Amino acid sequence: MTELLKDKTILIMGIANRWSIAWGIAECCAREGASLIVTYQNERSRDAVKQLCSALPKAALYPCDVSSDDEISQLFDFIQKDHDVLHGVAHCLAFAKGEELAGNYYNTSRDGYLLAQNISSYSLAAIAKGARPLMSQGGSILTLSYLGGERAVPNYNVMGVAKAALEASVRYLANDLGPEGIRVNTISAGPIKTVSAKGVKNFSSVLSIYEEKAPLRKTVNQQDIGDTAVFLFSDLSRGITGEIIHVDAGYHIVG
Repeated sequence: MTELLKDKTILIMGIANRWSIAWGIAECCAREGASLIVTYQNERSRDAVKQLCSALPKAALYPCDVSSDDEISQLFDFIQKDHDVLHGVAHCLAFAKGEELAGNYYNTSRDGYLLAQNISSYSLAAIAKGARPLMSQGGSILTLSYLGGERAVPNYNVMGVAKAALEASVRYLANDLGPEGIRVNTISAGPIKTVSAKGVKNFSSVLSIYEEKAPLRKTVNQQDIGDTAVFLFSDLSRGITGEIIHVDAGYHIVG
């Protein structure tokens, strides 16, 4: 352990289970000495997240449903009371109705579109606003995207549009928060076997294509993303903000 994140307090949002990319980020940050704050969406998910986090040293657990402004405000009130200073935020939140992902994008429902934008994109701005007063020493905010935010990817549809909005939000937030020493970046991850990925039609074939075409001839995993997150949270990335960092074995340059 090199303890790149020693004395840093990091908020991790979006852990659902041990296959979550957010969980990989949490494990890597803990390995590097960070004190972690972890959120869960509701009481139904609380026990599973709590059990996972029992394996992490120095992890605090709070509820937060990002579709509620009151819960977001309450989260940061808790953090201010219990931790005072925040050094980093991992926003690993996205959701779309499964039926909105397949078929033609023009069939997207209004409700489905707004839901995907609310949870997957707008929530980053809301979380950044809440975190800002606690990041008095500067720090780093990161979120997760995918190639479908840059290109039309089959069976991604409304989520791809939400990811495009998310990536634009990163640039605007980076510009807003930069004068305060707060950096904002995106990790564009290659396809990973998560529970949510199962909702994407023909996901297994996507993995096969990556292994065949990516320059590194492999897919990536949660630790690959987690180690990149450690870099972005650490002082080693102090000159980087507003970026989309592709961690996809190089697929985006040839795919």
